[in-house]
Amino acid sequence: MRSARLLVLSVLATLVFGWTTGSSLADKATQKPVRVLIVTGHDVKVHPWRETTPFIRKVLEDTGKFDVRVCEETSIFESSTLAEHYDVLMLNFGFWDVPQLTDRAKEGLLSFVRNGGGLVAIHFASSSYQNWKEYAELLGRVWVKGVAGHGPRSVFTVKIVDHESPITQGVSDFKADDELYAKLSGDAKIHVLGVAESDWSGKAEPLLFTKTYGEGRVFHDLLGHDVKARDYPAYKKLLIQGTLWAAKALPAK
Repeated sequence: MRSARLLVLSVLATLVFGWTTGSSLADKATQKPVRVLIVTGHDVKVHPWRETTPFIRKVLEDTGKFDVRVCEETSIFESSTLAEHYDVLMLNFGFWDVPQLTDRAKEGLLSFVRNGGGLVAIHFASSSYQNWKEYAELLGRVWVKGVAGHGPRSVFTVKIVDHESPITQGVSDFKADDELYAKLSGDAKIHVLGVAESDWSGKAEPLLFTKTYGEGRVFHDLLGHDVKARDYPAYKKLLIQGTLWAAKALPAK
């Protein structure tokens, strides 16, 4: 069984990592693009990952600064060569009722970031792995079932509270047509970039923030219910600059 699983992982890695070989190798060495792996493949029905995944991939690739691959199997975290092929892992999945990670996959994800890799978590990725304490430490804040929530989708103002961050450069306060997540749990040290006033919780909720995990950088963006909630200039700029920051292609501050 173990050998069969390793064979599957080997094939998966070949398919996902194969883009690094071939005639484009010299170009990539010259341009040194940020190498991003979007991990997706499951979410609640109202979060259409089959639409949002190609959308965010295009947003990144259209800048000419990224090489992006997509994997729909979280077992990719078990690969021992993630750091050789990627600078940033982007989590575009969610919900507590998801395929759970093996211990090897958990350690693979944590070690990738702990050893200097970047992580970008989007929207309902905050809800996954309800019983994995270290996931809350990794992401900074997480959706705990029965505690977190949001009011009806609406248009609200996201206020930028740190205008000096490389991630928020060129972004001022903006309107979002989205779900406003509130009452997320966690006590890890985070650096808040943007907040919005929630009628559901009655307080300003952090929606954009960063943190470090070991040697790695984490950018957590709680916005992005669907393509409509991502298809506007401020969101795209924050996604691009947040991913560059996570990859250490932008200064820490």
